[in-house]
Amino acid sequence: MAGNSAAIKLNENGTPDFDALPLRKDDPRYSAWGLYGDDDDLGTLHRLADERVAEAAKNEIKIGVRISANWPLNAQQDSGFFNRKLFHQDLFAKPPRCVNDDIWTFNTQVSSQWDGLRHYAYQKEKKFHHGVTMEDIHAEGSEVNGIQAWPQKGIIGRGILVDHHSWRLEQIKKPNPDSRLVKFDHFATTPIPLDDIHACLESQGTEIKFGDILFIRSGELDPNPPNPLATRDPVNYGDELSLHEVMLAGWGMPIGELFDLEELARECRDKNRWSFFVVSEVCNVKGGVASPPNTLATF
Repeated sequence: MAGNSAAIKLNENGTPDFDALPLRKDDPRYSAWGLYGDDDDLGTLHRLADERVAEAAKNEIKIGVRISANWPLNAQQDSGFFNRKLFHQDLFAKPPRCVNDDIWTFNTQVSSQWDGLRHYAYQKEKKFHHGVTMEDIHAEGSEVNGIQAWPQKGIIGRGILVDHHSWRLEQIKKPNPDSRLVKFDHFATTPIPLDDIHACLESQGTEIKFGDILFIRSGELDPNPPNPLATRDPVNYGDELSLHEVMLAGWGMPIGELFDLEELARECRDKNRWSFFVVSEVCNVKGGVASPPNTLATF
């Protein structure tokens, strides 16, 4: 329940309407700071209440099929997106015993990932979730906005897949297709309008429930992907806000990227069912910025 809800008009789900944002006059655009108290580090994960998780498990786990949504940590071999450090494994024996150990080093965003609340700030204001500053984060011993709060209960609940890629390919087969869908570029800042998401969900027959964990398959995963993002400069949005600013800094909403949704999409098509039970256990690192998701979907 919202920490400061008494002073905030909430809807039936215990959240404010979008038009009511920001909740406080001097806060950044669309932010919901204060909804769950001033020191909150869970944000939208509050929606994954015990009773909602129990209901999801009861309704979604039917046949026991489990599917990973994790791209291999070492999937990028030559260069990482945005020049991020690639995964490296040091494997070594420990004689005289017949024993091996290994050491992994990698950027937490070089493969499938949850972006945490330390990752991206409101760029104009230079403030992270709840007004946290870069100085706050880099202070000695600081754990503020770190991912260590998330693995205490995990990111667990009902997941739904929006197979936008398959839907888009069907749309462009039709006479006089929308040129916007024909020219869709996965490696550009090409928007996916909310109307397209709704149209895709309607074509799938997928019902949305409050607290769902949303997966959007925007393209087909290439096992040997090109890397036009290796050295690309950051996008300048001008006066517009990016989703990272609003979702991470404004709402405290984890953002997942680079998930491997190919097998999940095949299972959904095969079963004609686009909802499932999701378990994601974030790495427990005090002060962490991001984490591999360690995600399984169960049908």
